[in-house]
Amino acid sequence: SKRRITLSTSGVVPEIEACGKELEVNLAISLHATNNKLRDEIVPINKKYPLEKLMQACREYPGASNSRRITFEYVMLKDVNDSEADAHALVKLLDGVHAKVNLIPFNPWPNSPYECSSNNRIHAFGRIIMAAGYSSPIRKTRGQDILAACGQLKSASERGKREKVKL
Repeated sequence: SKRRITLSTSGVVPEIEACGKELEVNLAISLHATNNKLRDEIVPINKKYPLEKLMQACREYPGASNSRRITFEYVMLKDVNDSEADAHALVKLLDGVHAKVNLIPFNPWPNSPYECSSNNRIHAFGRIIMAAGYSSPIRKTRGQDILAACGQLKSASERGKREKVKL
């Protein structure tokens, strides 16, 4: 069933409407920031498709409803995007979108420039989102102990490429 398929994107705006009309699938957006400056850094495609265009495309997503909400993925980065002000900005950004927010604890890798938000901070952030009427489950982290969690595998493969180049 198409209702069991979710297309995940970092925000290729021109394709969002087409996916909704032609594929009739659920949509997940890798958001991770509530302003263009930070999102440009975390999600570089934002430079081409800024938040204003992305959120408009989400508001217009064909088939979105309370029973078929757009999922926004939001990785929690300590002192980067996890403040109460960030949570309130996220609520404002989601206005007019049938949405839920997956809060994702950051999975650090060696020499990562970021750290994971504390458990207390993630829960406080989630309570603000939930109080505004948006579901905000916290994703369970798996594979972190072997550097195989979300976001860690790419860093491992990049390290492997660099090591081969050195040889």
